[in-house]
This record gives sequence, C-alpha cells and structure tokens, in this order.
Amino acid sequence: MHIEEIDAHYLTCRIQECAETTRSGPFARSIDTSSLVVQDEYIFIQVTSGGRASYYVSYRREAFAQIKLPKYSLPKDMHIISTDENQVFAAVQEWNQNDTYNLYISDTRGIYFTLAMENIKSSRGLMGNIVIELYEVAGIKGIFLANKKVDDQVKTYITYNKGRDWRLLQAPDVDLRGSPVHCLLSQSSLLCLARGQSSSESNIGPELSYTDIGVFISSDGGNTWRQIFDEEYNVWFLDWGGALVAMKHTPLPVRHLWVSFDEGHSWDKYGFTSVPLFVDGALVEAGVETHIMTVFGHFSLRSEWQLVKVDYKSIFSRRCTREDYQTWHLLNQGEPCVMGERKIFKKRKPGAQCALGRDYSGSVVSEPCVCADWDFECDYGYERHGESQCVPAFWYNPASPSKDCSLGQSYFNSTGYRRIVSNNCTDGLREKYTAKAQMCPGKAPRGLHVVTTDGRLVAEQGHNATFIILMEEGDLQRTNIQLDFGDGIAVSYANFSPIEDGIKHVYKSAGIFQVTAYAENNLGSDTAFLFLHVVCPVEHVHLRVPFVTIRNKEVNISAVVWPSQMGTLTYFWWFGNSTKPLITLDSSISYIFLAEGTNTITVQVAAGNALIQDTKDIAVHEYFQSQLLSFSPNLDYHNPDIPEWRQDIGNVIERALVKVTSVPEDQILVAVFPGLPTSAELFILPPKNLTERRKGNEGDLEQIVEMLFNALNQNLVQFELKPGVQVIVYVTQLTLAPLVDSSAGHSSSAMLMLLSVVFVGLAVFLIYKFKRKIPWINIYAQVQHDKEQEMIGSVSQSENAPKITLSDFTEPEELLDKELDSRVIGGIATIANSESTKEIPNCTSV
Repeated sequence: MHIEEIDAHYLTCRIQECAETTRSGPFARSIDTSSLVVQDEYIFIQVTSGGRASYYVSYRREAFAQIKLPKYSLPKDMHIISTDENQVFAAVQEWNQNDTYNLYISDTRGIYFTLAMENIKSSRGLMGNIVIELYEVAGIKGIFLANKKVDDQVKTYITYNKGRDWRLLQAPDVDLRGSPVHCLLSQSSLLCLARGQSSSESNIGPELSYTDIGVFISSDGGNTWRQIFDEEYNVWFLDWGGALVAMKHTPLPVRHLWVSFDEGHSWDKYGFTSVPLFVDGALVEAGVETHIMTVFGHFSLRSEWQLVKVDYKSIFSRRCTREDYQTWHLLNQGEPCVMGERKIFKKRKPGAQCALGRDYSGSVVSEPCVCADWDFECDYGYERHGESQCVPAFWYNPASPSKDCSLGQSYFNSTGYRRIVSNNCTDGLREKYTAKAQMCPGKAPRGLHVVTTDGRLVAEQGHNATFIILMEEGDLQRTNIQLDFGDGIAVSYANFSPIEDGIKHVYKSAGIFQVTAYAENNLGSDTAFLFLHVVCPVEHVHLRVPFVTIRNKEVNISAVVWPSQMGTLTYFWWFGNSTKPLITLDSSISYIFLAEGTNTITVQVAAGNALIQDTKDIAVHEYFQSQLLSFSPNLDYHNPDIPEWRQDIGNVIERALVKVTSVPEDQILVAVFPGLPTSAELFILPPKNLTERRKGNEGDLEQIVEMLFNALNQNLVQFELKPGVQVIVYVTQLTLAPLVDSSAGHSSSAMLMLLSVVFVGLAVFLIYKFKRKIPWINIYAQVQHDKEQEMIGSVSQSENAPKITLSDFTEPEELLDKELDSRVIGGIATIANSESTKEIPNCTSV
C-alpha cells in the first residue's frame, strides 16, 4: 500500500499489517501534496523548493532518483502519459509555455529523459482536468499520434518509432461521397484506437477545426485513412476490433446505434432502448473478447441515471475459422522495418461475421531488422542536428562521468545515441552507437550543495533538522564529507554512502546558525554554506509604550516576546492609519508623533511560520501633568489583574473625579497598573477644544491639579466596587529617597528622576524654608539597547500635597510579570510603562 500523508510524506506498508509501527518511508524528504503517482513498475513524486519543482522516480521499488530533464526545461507542470514497455512518456509544460506541452521519453529506469516532440496541444476536460492531445495506437508498439501547435495552427503528426521521427498525417484520397480530396495533409483530433484499425474524429484542411467534424478510419496502422461519417460519432471496437459500434454524438436523446463488420464500409442499424435516452457515455472493456456494452444516461433532464446493457453475442453467428482470416504487413510509408523488426499480422476478413476466441493472437511473423539510424534516438544531454546527428547540448559535458563512478571502476561513456526502448534491431549500427566502457577518472568535488529535506531555512528548536548534501561532480565513494552545524558540533564521513538519507541534528537553542558542508578528496575540495534559522514557538508579544507622550518628541517603543529569542524574529510596526509597516530586526523602535490625539500602535512579530501581534493606544498632547494614585487595601482582594478589569476601574475613577471636581472628562485619564498592590496614574490633559486651549496655557493645569488634589486628600473620590465594598482613592505618598539606577529600569513614568541623595538637604530647605513649589518630572524611558532616557512631560505638586513614599510602589519585576501574564491587546489604561531587569525566559530545549 502506498500512502501520501497529510503532512506530505510518502509511506508504504503491507495491506495485511498496515499500522503506524510497520510503515516505512522510502523517501526521506517531504513531498508536494497530491504528487504521488504509482503506475506499473514506477513511482513518481514531486518536491518543490525555492519555487522550482523537482521530480523523483523509483523503478521496481528501488531507491528514488531525481528525474533528469534537459537542464533548462524548467518545468511548470508534468503529466505521466504512459509507462508501457518499461519506458516513461511524460508531458512537460516548460517555463515559456501556456497551452502546449513538450513530450519527453525516458530510459528504462525512468531517470534520463530526452525530447520527443515540442508544443503538443493541451485542452481542458469536462471535469477541468488537463488533456494532452497525444494518443497511442493500441496493439502496435511505437505508433503515436499527436496534435501539435505550429504557427498558431494545430496539425496532427504520427510516429512509428516512439517519437524519434514524426510526419504529418496523410489525407484520404476521397471523401465520404467519393469526391476527390485536393489536400496534401489532414489534421485530426483522435478518439480511440485498435490493432490494425484506427478511428478518429477529424477534418480535412490546413489546420484542425472543431466545427467541420467527420469520422475517419485506418485499416493499415495509420498509413492511409478513409472517411466513414460526415458528422460527429462515438465509435467503439468489439471483439478485438472485428466489429465497430457507432452512436451519434448529440445533445438530443437517441435510441439507435450502428454496427459494422466490414471496417466501416457498411452499417446496420439497431435499436437498443424503447425510450429515447440522453446518452452520457458507454463502457466497453477493450482488448479482450468483448461482446457486451453498457450505455448510461437518463430519459429526461430530471430523471435518474439509467444503465442499458447491450449484448452483441447474438450477432456473431459462429466462431472464426482459418478461412475467415487474412494477413497484412505493418509498414511505415512502405518501409517494412518498424521498431527494429518486420511484422506480419493476421486479422479478420472484412464482412466475416464471426467471433474471435480469447486465445486470439494478431501477430503471425516477427523477425529482427538490421539496426539503422532511425532505430536510435539522442541520449540524455544531446540534441539532434539534421536528420541523424546527435551533438552535446551547450550545458552538457559528455566527458563528465557519473558521480557513482569511483576510481578504479569502469563506466559506459555514451556515444550520444541510445537504442529506442523496445526496439529489437540487431547488428548494423548497433555497435557504432552503443556506449563504450571506460575507466573512471578521479575527479575533484564540484557543485557541492547543502539543503534541508523540506527545502526550508527554518527549523524548530528541540526537533530534528535533516540536511541533504548534494554534489554535481566528484567521486562519491572516495570523497570525505564534513558537516559543521554551526553550534559547535560537526560530523565527518568517509564517503557519501552513510548520508544518502540525510544527516539529522537537534539544535538546543534558538538563533541563526551557519551550516557548512565540506567535501575533499586527493584531487581537490569544495565548500557549501546554509544559514539556518532555529526558532521556538512564541506564545505572545507585549507592546510597551507610554500612556501619554508629547507631540514632536521622540518616544521609545519596545516589544517583549515570550519566550524570548535572539536574532530570529522580524518586527513589523504600524503607526496610526499607515498602510505600510516599518520593518526591523530590533525589538524596539523610536518614533515621533506629529499630530495630537489618540494614536494606535500595532506590532507583529514573525517567528518561523508563526505571526503574533499586540496593539496599544497612546495619547499625544502638547503638554500634560500626572500624579500616582493608590487605593484602600480592600481593592487588592478583588483585583483579578486582567486588562479589562483595569480599564473598567480606570473609567470608574475618571467618572468619580469628574463628579466631585467638575473637571471636564476629556482632560482626565486614569491608567491602572498591573500587579499588586493596586496602583494607577492620573493624567491631567489640555482641553481638546482648540479655542479653549488658546485661552489658557500650561499653568492652567495647575488649577486643575489643585482641585483634584484637594478632592483626593479629603477622601472625596470614592466608588462602590460591589455592594458593601467602598474603595477610596488617594494621592500616592512619596518620600525623597535614592532612585533606582537607570541602567536597571524604572517602575513607572511617575518615578522621580531629578533627585538624588546629594540634594536631599537642599530640597528640604527649599520646601520648608521658602515655601515654594518644586516641580517633579515624570520620565517615560525605554532603556532598551542602551538608548538614552527621554523626558516627555512634567507635573507640578501643590504646597499642601502630602509626602510621597517610594516604598509604596509595586516592584518593577512584579509589574512586568503581571503584564506579561495578562497576554492581551489593551487600551491606554492597560499599558505598562515600566521596565524590569528580571530575565525573560528563553525558549527551552525539548
């Protein structure tokens, strides 16, 4: 049993014991979906890498080998036409073709292909499938007919030696009415074929037409043709071609068919159904003693399908005897040698209404011919010039032996010719054109490549990455191979034999690794490189931006990925309504907002096949002030620490402040920090109305700050979380204390960055002796990759504001941990403005 898995791997197993443990994988690499073809002795698969398809074949279940088409055929599509007689016919659509295909034929193993015909016409079938207009004459080897596109015209050609030579199909002398046909050529679209007799739907003229259609028959293997119908008919063969059955091809219902025993010279009409039938098709088992035909269709457009079985045994009156046969010689325009032999066939005499037996054999005499030029085709890498000369293609080096050719061994060096498969000629030119045995020369490795089995440049940490080493020239058996994985581990092999199925390696850390392959023998060396991205699954990204920023001031924005990775991520940044992102390999970016208002920032992080994103909003203003808030302890008990809850609490506080102070709602913004104890930041913003803003200035915010502080200090700002749970909002109290080192990070934008232990005494003196207000400055800084801190806003504190204690703040590590755990896309009130020196976990080994 041959299995193509959903994850694009080819597996085999025996039907009697096909289980997960008994399956085997004859091909190590991933294959393209729906590319597995099993036909006779051959198995075909397709692998696409870097936008280019490669094809592989296994002959008689041996190891897979890459199919060798001419180097620059560059196929877009391939169809296996035939695998008869131990040879593959393949139709290949090349890079510069649209509605035509080139026909290639292979050697016995199906590996090396040569061109047989260019620009064979293709069309679409009723089910949308591709139909290659190439037809094989059944019963006589080597004869094919093809519709070829020539200068935008379609003409029909015939070959008697498997595509080595083609000629246009000969037109009949007279038409169905006996009138002379003044035409040198006929072009046909063929329907079905049988030994000695061929029928086709065709027209006579300089090119193929699909309107003026008739039916033609050949009784001598395609040398001459005779018209039997001047309309479109379907024709089937019964009893080895002894009887012809015809049915008119029409969209109308029919009830009659015609039978001929004299090769279409005369026809008898028979009714096969009492009710006219819309015929959809008919089934006849070809090539055996067949007297039964099954017609299927429907009686009306709405009726169910009907099957009508037609038994013709009664019209075959007796078994054929010796007197009912005649002999005929297979010729190719008078030449008796076809495919290297002379053949004489016997067939039923026209008009003999007798049945052939199952042991019927059409061939009577067969003897080999002396080998001539037409018995040989050009070998792989060679092209025909003139009638018979095969010369190397410009890309092919005939002096280069196979890579399997090891020093001290011998190989067969092609003369540029190979005898056509199934050709039985002897002597003559056979010795001249037969490949000659030569000793394998030593050769330095050249054309070394290292690839992954799936063709991708991304591998997952903790999982197997499998590498394939390829070499265009060199001695596979006498070349040492070394593969350095780039992570401090390397392996060496004495030759290519142990690595044919690939070299597996597991990376324990994420990053970009340079994989180096090195091949060496006593004649030289070669090196190949591959840069592999090793990634681990990323769970989410957290976008860190300040809540509020100043217009025309640079602001630092960073993205934290969990788990963290180095050098393997790509960041896509969108600002506002921009349709094109800024792309960086760095997890942080600086940006200047030119317009006031709420701006949306989105970051997407690409890691291998994964793409994650986070979105935040940032308020942009000309100026603003801010103050930290704290709450009565009972709020912590009810804090689930999720972004939605924090945003709702911020909205509740805003409404409470507006209610007790009458400050316009659009001038207040409250953002609740993640983590415990619950804390928040109050932003006092300038008015949105431009007219009102022109009347005031930054000093006007002092009055609003004074009003808000008074309300907060008098415990007037409260809200009911739930029945019986009343929460009071306070101004966070700070005491002047040494600040945390800026290189380690900050807890929020409200941290004091201008004071130090050296100036404590001076600050106390200024406050209490001179009774002056001391401004304190909120700093929004992203200390990422040694970027300088950025001061983007300030707020003044009234004289009667209580002292502030830094020890009341949530630790920076807690803030970051809580925000990372939330894993959300939040609004303004859910954005953490803190940094932490706590290490983000790296992707761990599996």
